[in-house]
Amino acid sequence: MNNTLRIATRKSALALWQANHVRDLLLDAHPGIEIELVKIVTRGDRILDRPLAEIGGKGLFLKELERAMLDGQADLAVHSMKDVPAAMADGLVLQAVLPRANPFDALVSRDGRPLAELPAGSRIGTSSLRRRSQLLAVRPDLMVEDLRGNVDTRLRKLDEGQYDAIILACAGLERLGLGKRINETLRPPDFLPASTQGIIGLQCRQHDAATQALIEPLADVDTMAVASAERAVANVLEATCQVPLAAHAMLSNGKVRLEAMVGTPDGAQGVSAAGEAPAAQAVQLGERIAAELLENGAGEIMANL
Repeated sequence: MNNTLRIATRKSALALWQANHVRDLLLDAHPGIEIELVKIVTRGDRILDRPLAEIGGKGLFLKELERAMLDGQADLAVHSMKDVPAAMADGLVLQAVLPRANPFDALVSRDGRPLAELPAGSRIGTSSLRRRSQLLAVRPDLMVEDLRGNVDTRLRKLDEGQYDAIILACAGLERLGLGKRINETLRPPDFLPASTQGIIGLQCRQHDAATQALIEPLADVDTMAVASAERAVANVLEATCQVPLAAHAMLSNGKVRLEAMVGTPDGAQGVSAAGEAPAAQAVQLGERIAAELLENGAGEIMANL
């Protein structure tokens, strides 16, 4: 790291909110530090006419940011953790995560109706296979259509009448001051979020001790425990965004409670598993839950995707 800490970020409004939030936290922790945002357009931002599952998955939002750190153009990258693959580029580490925001999905409808009151045949916008699977499991009479773009673009498409409702992450809407657009929060048991949804992660070079020391005061140990459990499920299943996988962990009284599911994109089939373990065994818990999913038939579902 040079005398200025350089934070790599995407250019979307949500990514910039997250990067500025981290900058403000760092300035509070280290008054007088110089911080610069390095704004990068990723391949995932450029290709908007195809579902993520077709073009390589959510890792497309990270590669250019990771390259900037490895090439010495940035010291730190701020990520939505649900976009971070289980396997990171060599030479980089997930140094810290911030306290978790709302982990659940939001239904935003054009006329304010909740999910149960949407007419049969309503067009629902989402490109997430997980959201599609869970939605159709509850409402197989709805039409789920692909939707890409940043939060503002997706809301504009809804308001223009291209969709009757769309599904977005509650955390993204709330961070952008758009919480009032949420008509319904989709919660368990019918709706589990993506692994690590609502968590901001801080990634840096593995041997950059100076940057790691600056980040350390921001680290939230409890959130890292639940993130570790959820990521372990995806890691064992080698799940990408081509797999309709959901995982949600909560920490209470030193124990992590984890639920996870894998479903078919049409919502017709699904398997689930749940369990708990001490926070220190969060990764092992995730691995055990993944093994139970495989025993219950997740392997067959994934093989037929």
